[in-house]
Amino acid sequence: MATPEVKSVEHLVGTGLPYAYAVKAGPWIFLTGHEAFDFAGGVADAVTGPQGFPLFGRPRWQREGDFILQRMRRILQEFGSDLGHGVRLDQFYPTPAAVDPYHLARRAAFGDYIPPSTSVVMERCFGAESGISTSLIAVVPSPECEIRKVYPKDVTTSASSGFVPAVVCNDFVFVAGQMASGREHGLDPRAHVPDHSLWAGTEIRKQTEFIIQERLKPALEAAGSSIERSVKAQIYLRNVADFPDFIDVWTQYYQDIPCALTIVPTKGFAMVGGIIEINLMALTNGANRKKEVVTADIPAMATYGPCIRVGELLLPSGLMAIGPDGHVAGKAISPGFPGLSHAGYTQAAAIHDYAEALCKAAGTSLAKVLRAQYFISDLTAFPGVAMAWASRFGTQPLPFVCIQTPPEMPAPGMALIADFWISTL
Repeated sequence: MATPEVKSVEHLVGTGLPYAYAVKAGPWIFLTGHEAFDFAGGVADAVTGPQGFPLFGRPRWQREGDFILQRMRRILQEFGSDLGHGVRLDQFYPTPAAVDPYHLARRAAFGDYIPPSTSVVMERCFGAESGISTSLIAVVPSPECEIRKVYPKDVTTSASSGFVPAVVCNDFVFVAGQMASGREHGLDPRAHVPDHSLWAGTEIRKQTEFIIQERLKPALEAAGSSIERSVKAQIYLRNVADFPDFIDVWTQYYQDIPCALTIVPTKGFAMVGGIIEINLMALTNGANRKKEVVTADIPAMATYGPCIRVGELLLPSGLMAIGPDGHVAGKAISPGFPGLSHAGYTQAAAIHDYAEALCKAAGTSLAKVLRAQYFISDLTAFPGVAMAWASRFGTQPLPFVCIQTPPEMPAPGMALIADFWISTL
């Protein structure tokens, strides 16, 4: 079995944490968790500005965008690729004020082509001063990895964002994050409970159904795919209390369609009134790769969806540390030992166990992780996550992004939700 090609640092910002800032497997390149700090020295002067005059030059968040994207360009060049061969962007911000300055940097870096993008507001990024966390999936240029841009009717993006709504590349369709937006501005009236009514539907149900019917389905069909070909979706929800209603609506469409599903609590979105955003990955109708459901003996409540293998990629649904008893791992002990980062360790260890069980069933290993997204309710739990990784894999670098969500999680005592992309090569 082939080993992914990894670019890493042994000591992230002088600590004992080995970090994989780039991983390549087959034609796919993953740049995960990039923020505007130097891997060795922390936040650089190019980001902070002159010490005596920090407001001199470009806005701070635009400098952050420049720093991140220039480094991504250099890394991609080392793999024989470039920003023009990106197929998916994920961005997290602690404040909406960082978005427009970052967009200026993004337009300058990407030029006329910005890959399908998802942007959401979270409590904070990994670095205390960071205003932007960016992750990119790209491909190595080849005839098999030609990127076809798709502009579905009525599936548009805002002029300030400028990304392509969907692309087709190497059997896959990547659909940008979709919201229940109207043709002009704000929510589409069809996705909104009228202000004059006390009962005329439920907001989360209306927005979810609208996105699936009016955004995802048309985007997939325009790309030569269909909802039945879906393989992985990420859902960001403004209110944790909306999880059950969302799942109920989602299941009406996906009951018989195997699709990995990760649901993440989120602070906010670009659109006022929007409470959900969904991005999606699917196979084209003529794809050579086949979709396979992978099962393992893990608690049913530990995830909201199946684990999907599609060619060289294993795509588990988002994993949570719910044990066979229906309670969060370590729940009774963790509050008494915050100094051990007990919640982070025990929950990450359980999640890694679940992921490894799925990997074993698919004939691979979590050691071949390409991208690990840890959505954490309190960043002080992350040292425990790092300890759990090190206890299993030693000094192997972890290609992670760590983002702090709002404090309320789906289950009492839950500290994190993890999303993995894993190589089967």
